[in-house]
Amino acid sequence: MPRFIIAACLRVLVLSSLLSGAGGDLSAQEQDAPWYEISQSALEPSEPDSKIQRRTPRETVRNFIALTGKEQFRDAAHFLNLSDLAADSRAQDGAELARQLALVIERQLWIDWAGLSARPDAMIETGAAKSAMVGSPRHDIGLKMVDINGQAYEIRLGRYKAPDTDPVWLFTPQTVQNIPVLYDAFGPRHFERYIPDSLTKPLGGLRIWEWILLPSLLAALLGLGWGVTRCVGWAARKIKRPLVRQAIERARVPLGFVVVAFAAQFMLKLGVSFSGPATTILRPFLLIVMVAGLGVTALKIVDAVLDRITRGVIGEIDDTRSLDQRELYTSIYAIRRIIVLLMVGIAVFVVLARLNLFDSLGMSLLASAGVLTVLLGIAGQAVLGNIMASLQIALAKPIRIGDSILFEGDWAYVESIFYTFLRLRTWDERRIIVPVKYFVSQPFENWSVTDARILKTITLFLDHRADIGILREVFFELAKEDEGVIEYEHLFAAVTEHSEAGQEMSFYAMSPDPSTGWSAAMRLREALMNHIREEHPDWWPQDRLELSRRARGTAK
Repeated sequence: MPRFIIAACLRVLVLSSLLSGAGGDLSAQEQDAPWYEISQSALEPSEPDSKIQRRTPRETVRNFIALTGKEQFRDAAHFLNLSDLAADSRAQDGAELARQLALVIERQLWIDWAGLSARPDAMIETGAAKSAMVGSPRHDIGLKMVDINGQAYEIRLGRYKAPDTDPVWLFTPQTVQNIPVLYDAFGPRHFERYIPDSLTKPLGGLRIWEWILLPSLLAALLGLGWGVTRCVGWAARKIKRPLVRQAIERARVPLGFVVVAFAAQFMLKLGVSFSGPATTILRPFLLIVMVAGLGVTALKIVDAVLDRITRGVIGEIDDTRSLDQRELYTSIYAIRRIIVLLMVGIAVFVVLARLNLFDSLGMSLLASAGVLTVLLGIAGQAVLGNIMASLQIALAKPIRIGDSILFEGDWAYVESIFYTFLRLRTWDERRIIVPVKYFVSQPFENWSVTDARILKTITLFLDHRADIGILREVFFELAKEDEGVIEYEHLFAAVTEHSEAGQEMSFYAMSPDPSTGWSAAMRLREALMNHIREEHPDWWPQDRLELSRRARGTAK
């Protein structure tokens, strides 16, 4: 008998034994029914009622909100699965639980009505975000998940069916069990009992008192942030240690944002409970501000430490520094970029983990493959290209901070290498800002790539009567006396060009670095010109006119 037949028989026997051990026949629910079985008593009233329609998730949520808005909490309790409550207490406890859940939904849930299914089976018909569930009926739907003291609590709908009835959508028993905890965390605060009824009416998605309190709260927080930055700046000036003073001074602004975010979070947690739209916007925004503020504060402190180290060890960076020192400075900047990347990655991870943004309204669209690809293609191409080019420079080091380069006709020092641009300092103290991607795609001269020495050229244009031999001896004497000239064996002078107007003489001298070489070249040029002016003034270029015979006769 073939092996595959034996294997198939064994699988059938094992499956049969498992099914029999599990208790015989599977129920309809376990086989293919997209609902949970429930007792008839949990679905009261059983008779049709226009106010209590629960056929779809959207219908359940809409009718529940409508009934609780009219304070018909006893009717609204029929939208809760109260099967875990004692039968004799369901009427009274159900009404109170419905009231509490309505307030929690009002203050924590910004309902995406378009995304809430209007199908009885809640089937996802199309969509790439949850492609595994497309075309399959759903037993339950999550509306909101919140974090309370490190524990996750969810508001969820489930599809239930009692014998001889149609399936309906109810808030799950787990949601009902969580209602007291959610109400304590997000329900009305004590101060709200003193708010006049006229200010508790809804207006534009919020209550009237929220439109008054939100601007006042914003102004108070801005004032707090300004005060924190001023106090931190004052404290920094009192510190005698330069490193600590510089770190605190640089971090005072992001510290102000962190304090503001913490204060706002504290108010939202203990004192103020806003409506769902305000809470949905404020909490993610404050968390992002807090995480970003902490990240920037840490980065500023790291920057201050690295800057202090480089200034203390190396000092002002330019091409006069050794190759090892310039390598160190460039490596420190590379370390800074790596730290920034790590901090950004950690910050994004923390925000996503804390807020579960990809399951919230709007962010699910942003996370979809099509939209994300378009955004990265349009907005991220230039930024990512510059970042990759910056990392390429940090690793390959075609240039280093302090290198002397010639870029597009400008002699400059590489002063800083950032993520998206380079800052070049020219010899006349101008600053040239160049995108990194553009810089690495253009040819440039690096005069300090292996050695800062440079052979400077001094060019003079003189008359035909000038004697290169005399000027060569004068140049050698002047160069040997100049402090900016080294390696006298490289001294050289020659006539490099000749024309009817005169001759071009070039003089070459080696200098330890471009800066010194530029100054030495200026001094040597001036000294040669002084020698010609004092000893051989007839060597300066002269214009000659050739007269014809007729012109000479006329002149006579």
